[in-house]
Amino acid sequence: MSKHQKRLSVPNSWPVERKTETFTVKAGAGPHGESGVPLLVVLRDVLGYVDSRKEARYALNQGSVLVNGDALDDEERPIGMFDILEFDERNEHYRVFPDEGGRLALTPIDAADADSKLGKIEGKQQVPGGATQLALHDGRTLEIDDASEYAGSDSIVVDEDDEILAHFPYEEGALVTAVEGRHAGEVGEIDDIQVTPGSSSNNVTVTQANGDGFETVAEYVVVIDENFVDDEATDDAGETADDADTAADDEAEADDDADDGGDDE
Repeated sequence: MSKHQKRLSVPNSWPVERKTETFTVKAGAGPHGESGVPLLVVLRDVLGYVDSRKEARYALNQGSVLVNGDALDDEERPIGMFDILEFDERNEHYRVFPDEGGRLALTPIDAADADSKLGKIEGKQQVPGGATQLALHDGRTLEIDDASEYAGSDSIVVDEDDEILAHFPYEEGALVTAVEGRHAGEVGEIDDIQVTPGSSSNNVTVTQANGDGFETVAEYVVVIDENFVDDEATDDAGETADDADTAADDEAEADDDADDGGDDE
């Protein structure tokens, strides 16, 4: 398996410029699958808090960067949809939220909201002992005694101790955001769920607050709470990456080459 990642071939969710340099850092093993964005990209290309991999490693070694409540020391750890990022020294807290076009953006949140995380239920099965296991979109699993009220495509809010704080059913009238497809980043209420016979995907029609609407594949939407939508969201990943300073990128490349033996990361 290659240790390199070309910018031209990164997933659409990655907030990086594709033509400024040939390579970028490759995401390590972890949650969110191929769509997960390396933490280094978030720190360097989105927030601009570091200029190189070396600086990112130093910052992470201080234990001041938390993801979902845990201090990380791996700059390649994938960051994805609805993850919570905390910077204790700056007193800053962000939720990763899909932006228009599918790119991941950072929405500022209050410290009180940083102790919990939204998860989409993607699987449900019985496990030995009689409990039911819920599989969430980011790879996490939860075991609960009574799962009768939970169904696939529902969303739940879970705290750092894996306690379920809120439940948002996938149903008509639910507030959703599209996370994939041409309508990624758009928010609205489910108007109709169209069940397709056979193995084809179901579709949903969504009505937006401005009166517009769209239709998309059911798997592309996630039920959210109205508090998750913030019109004042800053640090749009796409805009921030577009405005990244080329000189800083060149300096980062030089540092990374010296640190990694020539890899452009």
